[in-house]
Amino acid sequence: MVDRSSIALVVGGVSYSYAQRKALNKVSFSIESGQFTVLLGQNGAGKTTLYSLITGLYNAHAGTIRIFDHDVRNSSSEALKRLGVVFQQRTLDLDLSVRQNLHYFMALHGIKHHWAEERLKHELARMDLYEHTKERVRRLSGGQVRRVEIARALLHRPELMILDEPTVGLDIPSRQDILAHVRGLCREEGLAVLWATHLIDEVNLSDRVVILHKGRVVANGGVEEVLSETGTENIREAFGRLTGISHQEDL
Repeated sequence: MVDRSSIALVVGGVSYSYAQRKALNKVSFSIESGQFTVLLGQNGAGKTTLYSLITGLYNAHAGTIRIFDHDVRNSSSEALKRLGVVFQQRTLDLDLSVRQNLHYFMALHGIKHHWAEERLKHELARMDLYEHTKERVRRLSGGQVRRVEIARALLHRPELMILDEPTVGLDIPSRQDILAHVRGLCREEGLAVLWATHLIDEVNLSDRVVILHKGRVVANGGVEEVLSETGTENIREAFGRLTGISHQEDL
């Protein structure tokens, strides 16, 4: 089990621009092992850009990103092998079976064949998907596809998982099931999670929250702490006060 006192992710003074548009401006926060942290912001706030920096797809123009004290830019292999990722866009091959998709991923991560089937069975079983192992991905529901992607992201036993808008397009029961499963991984296995969303109702009182607005962090802490600092009764009101976006508007 991961040491819950360890720091899983440090984002320190990170900035990034697209031409003349600054997407991130001196973004800083950290996540400890076992914490479920919500990165909350409207579309265009900079969430996906930040994830691209954390995963090494882009290089930050300023600042540092460290995963378990390994710099993503200078020690990328050591940093990224501790990271599990669920991207906003679906990334499974629709014409392959669930098993084929997952075995391909494990081969890329160097998981030995005699361990691969054990890992596959374990992760799919706890997502209630093992009976679908031989099905082509295109035959699965949207919620099932997302659960397969989460299972895949856990196959190499990462200590930090980041998910970018993982429940977009899913019905409420599917969203709740996925949230409950991932929060359970934090409690039971010490997994650190950064969950990016624009859906305020996905934030629980027990979570930590980083509110990102126009590329800047405008709140960072436990939900109760943020409510206290803003003098509000719920996270929707706090978000509105911090960003100037009416809480009656959709994000």
